[in-house]
Amino acid sequence: MSITRSIYLDNNATTALAPAALDAMLPYLSTEYANPSSASEAGASVKKALGEARVAVAQLLGASPAELIFTSGATESNHTAILGALSLTKGKRHLITSQVEHPSVLLMCQHLERLGIEVSYLPVDEEGRLDLEDLRAALRPDTALVSLMWANNETGVLFPVVEAAAIAHGAGAFFHTDATQTLGKLPVNAAASGVDFLSCSAHKIHGPKGAGALFVRKGIALPPLFHGHQERGRRGGTENVPAIAGFAAAARLLTDLEHEARYVRGLRDHFERGLLAFMPCARIHGQEAERLPNTSNVGFIALDGEELLYRLEQEGITAAAGAACAAGGQEPSHVLTAMGFSKTAVLSSLRFSFGRLNRSEDVERLLRVLPGILLGMMDMPPMTAGAPIFCAH
Repeated sequence: MSITRSIYLDNNATTALAPAALDAMLPYLSTEYANPSSASEAGASVKKALGEARVAVAQLLGASPAELIFTSGATESNHTAILGALSLTKGKRHLITSQVEHPSVLLMCQHLERLGIEVSYLPVDEEGRLDLEDLRAALRPDTALVSLMWANNETGVLFPVVEAAAIAHGAGAFFHTDATQTLGKLPVNAAASGVDFLSCSAHKIHGPKGAGALFVRKGIALPPLFHGHQERGRRGGTENVPAIAGFAAAARLLTDLEHEARYVRGLRDHFERGLLAFMPCARIHGQEAERLPNTSNVGFIALDGEELLYRLEQEGITAAAGAACAAGGQEPSHVLTAMGFSKTAVLSSLRFSFGRLNRSEDVERLLRVLPGILLGMMDMPPMTAGAPIFCAH
């Protein structure tokens, strides 16, 4: 079989490195290798580039450069915010998060529970939405931090971060948001949102892996996770200048987020309309909620999601399973499980996440190959072109 173009629809996992980001990195992997903390002229040149990168990323985040700490990625940023907030609030030993957070937040919270910290996990409804009344009810006098993601990585469902931050502050708690999936897809203004801490990562916006940032609101002396003099004493260790330069270059490319959002939403909506036209029984998870413009999480009604993923790969199409493989077998997605779906329904789900490099032809080819794959998995004869697949819920 000849495949003229592979189709990558897993942009929520990572994105292709932009050529401009690679070009920005190369000098710091070759000739501009000095340590930015060095007092030499060469070090001063690299330090200047680091400062310019900080300005570029801060502008994308709607922050001042002084409020930005460069990290190795969103996981480190999340952990720094959570542990730092606990350190700042002596005697407060309660955290609030949601049941659908990224594993980097959930696993840290579970670790802290083993150390005696109490954690409340807020539920979501069947569309993945958060009820702010549940947040109000969970807040306590000893709540140190509320940590809620801005957008869910599996479903794309958005949380009301601005309102949640105000509620947390009203109860005397800090507020942190993991904006890793939001950055580059929707406008983010950390200063205007009212959040205290915001995490993000370069490789979700066509930058390199190994670079991230943590916004820390001005006036908060957040204790470091790694001790050292770098990043104004807030994150020790020599800065990863090549990756940070690539992060900044990727940030500078995001000059018209509204246009990009319209473009990827058009691809996503085209796919969902086409899918439901030939498979009306498919379920778009979070369809009734406010979502990221690029994300479609589809339940294929009792079909094996891993097999479907494999068959798509055979056609040169990359998506993501709605479940992660674990030792001893498949474990259902904690996100879809929290939304109330059965294990069978969860294991039949795939995520398609579109990006700026996708084209309408990609969607057309996906919609051409899917019906045949689905009918083959259902052990049904080929259908007449355009005829819908009928299946029982």
